[in-house]
Amino acid sequence: MIPPVAILAGGLATRMRPITEKIPKALIDVAGKPFVARQLEYLARQKVSSVVLCVGYLGEMIRDEIGDGARFGLKVSYSFDGEKLLGTGGALRRALPLLGDVFFVLYGDSFLPVEFAEIAESFRACGQPALMTVLENAGRWDRSNVLMRDGRLVEYNKAAARPDFTFIDYGLGLLKAEALQAGPDDAVLDLAEIYHRLSLGGQLAAYTVKERFYEIGSPEGLAETIHYFKGTDAT
Repeated sequence: MIPPVAILAGGLATRMRPITEKIPKALIDVAGKPFVARQLEYLARQKVSSVVLCVGYLGEMIRDEIGDGARFGLKVSYSFDGEKLLGTGGALRRALPLLGDVFFVLYGDSFLPVEFAEIAESFRACGQPALMTVLENAGRWDRSNVLMRDGRLVEYNKAAARPDFTFIDYGLGLLKAEALQAGPDDAVLDLAEIYHRLSLGGQLAAYTVKERFYEIGSPEGLAETIHYFKGTDAT
């Protein structure tokens, strides 16, 4: 069984303005469909059954568009940040009652052509509280932020990467609820801080992927993603 998937879709998306002044990033049109619909269609094909959308900025628009997820063959629930944005880690902590003990985490601006079942099996075998999918990057797609050594993740550091960091966070992780640690329901917390702490403690496993990711977090990324989907829709 594939664990539930939390989609982090609550940010302000300032890099995508003026598009995101009136709609959330998840609803940006990508080759004729809202991006979040693209994600949900793919998750259904991956045999995912349950999705929790962690939403904040203009989150009601996402709920109105997607509803309960039945048309995708999914059960979609919503976890709202509330009056203040909680950050990616804080949003996950608030959503824990909907997610259970083990869950995938997917960034709301990422499309990742990978096999979820294989990653879930790797996570079950690793015995760690968290797993990060990583891609050998060497500065191609964005600044590398992962140090790998002999197939093992040694350090993840988004804030202060070094020249020997040649891999990048691919945008999909698996977490046990315990990895988030106890804390106030309304505490602001970044998922990157959680990953960094776990990596330094030797508690962050890695699953290496080969195919590039697609994202809509930048105008350039959006253009590439539209091109990708125009190609796949035509086949």
